[in-house]
Amino acid sequence: MKLKKLTALTMTAALMLAAAGCGAVTTENENKSDGTDKSQETTSKEVKKDDELKIGFSNCSQDTPFFANMTPIIEDYAKEKGISVVSLNADNDIEKQNKDIQDLISQGINMLIINPVNEDGPSAGIEACKNAGIPVVTVDKNVKKDYTAWVGRDNIEMGRLVGEKLIEMLGGESATGTILEIQGTAGSTTMMNRRDGFHEAIDKVPGLKIVQSSYCDYDRSKAIPATQDLLQANKDVVAIFGHNDDMALGAAQVCAEQGFTDIIVCGVDGLMEAVLQIEDGKYACTASNDPVLLGQTAVDTAIKIFDGESVEEFVDAGTVVIDSSNVKDYADKELDFATMVK
Repeated sequence: MKLKKLTALTMTAALMLAAAGCGAVTTENENKSDGTDKSQETTSKEVKKDDELKIGFSNCSQDTPFFANMTPIIEDYAKEKGISVVSLNADNDIEKQNKDIQDLISQGINMLIINPVNEDGPSAGIEACKNAGIPVVTVDKNVKKDYTAWVGRDNIEMGRLVGEKLIEMLGGESATGTILEIQGTAGSTTMMNRRDGFHEAIDKVPGLKIVQSSYCDYDRSKAIPATQDLLQANKDVVAIFGHNDDMALGAAQVCAEQGFTDIIVCGVDGLMEAVLQIEDGKYACTASNDPVLLGQTAVDTAIKIFDGESVEEFVDAGTVVIDSSNVKDYADKELDFATMVK
C-alpha cells in the first residue's frame, strides 16, 4: 500500500475523526427523542469485546474499480495493525449479503465493516449483529438503522462541486446547451445524492438542460451504449456528467470515437485513469472519493469503538475537485485512485 503525507483537506477530515472524543458511540435507534440534534448529543452503547479485535468485512461487490479496491485496502491496513479481517463479496445480491453477514458472525467476528448493497437490503444481517452485540461500521454507503458509525463522504457536495466546476468550464451563468447525465444504480442513495447535488448547481443556469440516461449501475460497459443512444437523440450536447468516473470514461470513449471533441466530460471518484486523462487534456474534472483514506478510516473507527473510545455517528472523509489546475498533485501511475493520503 503506497502512502503519502496528508493534504490539508485530509488533515481536516482526520481532525474531525480525532475530535470525535466529544461524543459517545451511538446507533440511530438510541438517539434522544427530545428534538436534540443527534450529531451533537449521543448515548452510549455497550460493545461486545473479546481478547482480540476480529473484523468481518462485507463488500457489496467487486464489479467496479472502487469496490474492488476497498477489500485489499481494508485487509492490508488492518494487517499492518495486527488485526484479523475476514472478507466476503456480496456480488450486488442483497440476499447473499445477509447470508454473508451471518457467515461472518459464525466465524467469530466482533466487529462488522460493511459496504451495503443498498441502505435497505442488509437489514436482516445488521439486526443479527445487533442481537449478537457486534457493532457495525458502514463504509461508503450507509444503512438506515442499527449502525454505530458511518464512514463516508457527502455525495451531494461532490455532485454540486463538479456541477459548479463544469459551469465555470462552460463559460459561467451565460452557458447554454445540453448536458448528458449518465446515472448510477436505481434507488441508490449515492446515485440520488450525486444527482441532486449536480442538479442543484446546474439548475441555476437557465441556458443549460440536463438529459438523463437509463440506469447504468456504475458500469462502463453499460454507459457506452447509453451514451451512444443519448448522442444520437440529442443535439447541442456540450458536456457529459457520469455518476462515477468509470461510466464517464466510457462516455468519453464514445465521444472520441464519434468525433465529438468539444464535449466536456466529468465524473466522480478520482479514478486514476480519469486523473491521467485530465493531465492529458482529455477529461475535464472529477471529485475525489479516495478509497484508501475511506477504508483506512473505517478500520481506525472500528478500532476506536473496540477500545471503548467515542466516535461520531458520521465520519466525513472529505473530498476535493481535481482538474487541470491541481492534477499534478494527484496524478500517480502507481495508484488506482487519486489519494488524499500523502
